[in-house]
Amino acid sequence: MNAQDMSIAHLILNASWVVQAVMLILVLGSIASWTVIFRKSIGLKQVRGLNREFEEDFWSGASLNDLYTAAVQNARNAGPLERMFASGMREYHKLRERHINHAETLLDGARRAMMASFNREMDQIENGLSFLGTVGSIAPYVGLFGTVWGIMHAFTGFAGMEQISLATVAPGIAEALVATAMGLFAAIPAVIAYNRFSREIDRTAIRMETFGDEFTNILQRNLNASQGGAASH
Repeated sequence: MNAQDMSIAHLILNASWVVQAVMLILVLGSIASWTVIFRKSIGLKQVRGLNREFEEDFWSGASLNDLYTAAVQNARNAGPLERMFASGMREYHKLRERHINHAETLLDGARRAMMASFNREMDQIENGLSFLGTVGSIAPYVGLFGTVWGIMHAFTGFAGMEQISLATVAPGIAEALVATAMGLFAAIPAVIAYNRFSREIDRTAIRMETFGDEFTNILQRNLNASQGGAASH
């Protein structure tokens, strides 16, 4: 067998249909995971930027009512942190409109609204992460299945041969091992991206939870200082 016959393309084209199906699944899984990786990278970068911008505005000294008005007007382009803040302020104002002035009731309503918003935002931020985890954990085994099947198919073909040499065995074994290589090629980037995104999402979640606590403390100070006055900090 010449060098051209041992090329990757030749090995793939001459593999059994089961091994070819496994390779196709792995290629599609790799393409899908890279699509998720690029989209998630861009999405998390936008989340970081929008959250940072809102935090800068929040701690700039503007009143909570002004920030809430801006958040409502900018609802479509707002980041997760701004939407969480808006949910808390919306519930706070709704309770005030119903003439509820008890501080604990107002704070509890704002906290519950922010927690619901937080959960929605985190579901959106984590979207696609489980797919990367699935590809990273399953792809090597799918590739291994293709390899085992290819080796079984290759040795079955050798059953009727009286003399078997390395040149006879090598092509069939090489065809099977391509499936393992493709499984690793699909899995490794998915695992790396999954771990990286998981750490970044955890940091984002902690940051948002911390902001929620700080915002609640500010509301409490404002309520203690003046019931019904313009909220500012």
